[in-house]
Amino acid sequence: MDIETKIDIIKRPPTEEIIQEEELRELLSTNQSPSHYIGFEISGLLHLGTLLICGDKINDLCEAGIQCTVYLADWHSYINKKLGGNWENIIKAAKYYERAFRFYCPKANILLGSEFYEHNDDYWRDIVRFASQITLARTTRTLTIMGRTEKEELSMAQYFYPIMQAVDVRYIGKDIAHGGMDQRKIHVLCREIFPKLGWKKPVAIHHHLLPGLGQPPKTETKDKAEAVIAAKMSKSQPWTAIYIHDSQEEIRNKIRKAWCPEKLIDSNPVLEIARHIIFRRKQELVIDREERFGGSITINSYQELENMYAKGQIHPLDLKEAVARELNSILEPIRNYFEIPENKELVNTIKQFEITR
Repeated sequence: MDIETKIDIIKRPPTEEIIQEEELRELLSTNQSPSHYIGFEISGLLHLGTLLICGDKINDLCEAGIQCTVYLADWHSYINKKLGGNWENIIKAAKYYERAFRFYCPKANILLGSEFYEHNDDYWRDIVRFASQITLARTTRTLTIMGRTEKEELSMAQYFYPIMQAVDVRYIGKDIAHGGMDQRKIHVLCREIFPKLGWKKPVAIHHHLLPGLGQPPKTETKDKAEAVIAAKMSKSQPWTAIYIHDSQEEIRNKIRKAWCPEKLIDSNPVLEIARHIIFRRKQELVIDREERFGGSITINSYQELENMYAKGQIHPLDLKEAVARELNSILEPIRNYFEIPENKELVNTIKQFEITR
């Protein structure tokens, strides 16, 4: 596969940003199998934004010849008090994450944090080296990567979280740091600090954040990126998330309740699912309507769907029904995989856990 084809695969949605594309092109021209890192906190059940959006981009990178590593950050999850900071529950949930990503991203490597950190003295030495290069204020500005703000009262360990994540990049995926747009600050920090330590500066690839199904929250910030992060699909707001295990009826009910104002395009979660999940897999979407409302229509691109919706030519309820139907079909193989007895037992265990921020 030639370099430009690889670039096109890496750039296709849900990619939103590459820092920098010229560096990526140089990397691909000198390294046939660059290393990659994407890390995940371990919490509750996986939703569309975590497994499908992230997984689709991981699969793109694998297709382009990148050696991808899915890092299951159990210690980070403990530090950030996921699942109430219960270590035993975090480890059980990590097994669930491992099975999900092995199924959905079969070409990616899976690495558990606690196994990686054990007896890795060089890593901990580099934690100190990296920390010596940044101030507390600089660290505090990166806290959004862990869903925290500068105003919160945090433990000292939580301030080490960004430092650990930065050094994770050096050890696990020194060529390419990958994550959602909410991880941008830490990757920019890596690119700023690594050269000061004589470490290789990684290319950063950031993908789109799928919003939750509710109305976007009102925020004080004027930063559009921060507003997008605040609106992303989250397990801490389960009524706005579609989980990979949701039944056909659960999906339909959630989509029917979704925020989807008539003619509104921006931040419309139903259109976002159509764009980033359905039209990634299909070249058409059938909208079923009664004859008195114009009858069924076939839409052949997302842009066509967006244009028609903006003009009021498609009713929100008709859009919701079509999206729910297609989404159910897409999730069916994943649901079936987790109906395997040992997988189902694990899912049922995770459902009992208390989900915390």
